[in-house]
Amino acid sequence: MTARRFRSRALLASGAGLAFVATLGLGGAGTADARSVDDAGPTTVTPAGHYFAATLTGSATFTAGSVTVTCNVSTSQPTAGGGDASNQIPSAPGNHNDAGPVVSSLNSPTYSSCTANLPGVTVSVTTSGAWGVAMQNADTPAATLTIPSGGFVLQTAGLANCTVTAAPAAAANLNTTFANGSPSTLTVTDGTVPVQVTGGFGCPTAATSSVFNATYQVTDVTDPSQQITVTS
Repeated sequence: MTARRFRSRALLASGAGLAFVATLGLGGAGTADARSVDDAGPTTVTPAGHYFAATLTGSATFTAGSVTVTCNVSTSQPTAGGGDASNQIPSAPGNHNDAGPVVSSLNSPTYSSCTANLPGVTVSVTTSGAWGVAMQNADTPAATLTIPSGGFVLQTAGLANCTVTAAPAAAANLNTTFANGSPSTLTVTDGTVPVQVTGGFGCPTAATSSVFNATYQVTDVTDPSQQITVTS
């Protein structure tokens, strides 16, 4: 997938359907969130074959030591014209799994409207690779969001010239909960992901992990009158 770079004071991009209210704390040691969608129980995601989008509402913050980046816009959208299976619920019967999650690929999210808490610093974000989401029904439906290796790179320029690479060595998973609604939502609570930070003065180069909190709204692009749902 072609990498996307967005500059400004920015991070998270918009579209029709995923509220991405996020906090990414870059500090201390850690590894990717070990939790994942478990394989218990049947799962059905509907409407089968429909495309979906994810759009940020509110703001997102990424904190590395004393440096905080706040982002206001983000989206993951289907490929124009629906030319591939990205951001698409599998067609029946693939939208049902008797004993595990239903998996969809995602176009890498775009990011814009980000600011840093340092004067004279600009932010750019590049995303790439095969992102994905696996949705599992349960008493509280869950989902696992997968970031591919090196699939998220944040750079600052100005007073602090830093590069933060998420999942630097291997793909990382963020555990989320899924709530059916109008629109439905995905929520990440204190998910962790490995990071590598490089740069000079002002860069949190000792950071090896991040903590991520996010809420996404997921909407049906094929038929906006319908809702994306996870059931048994």
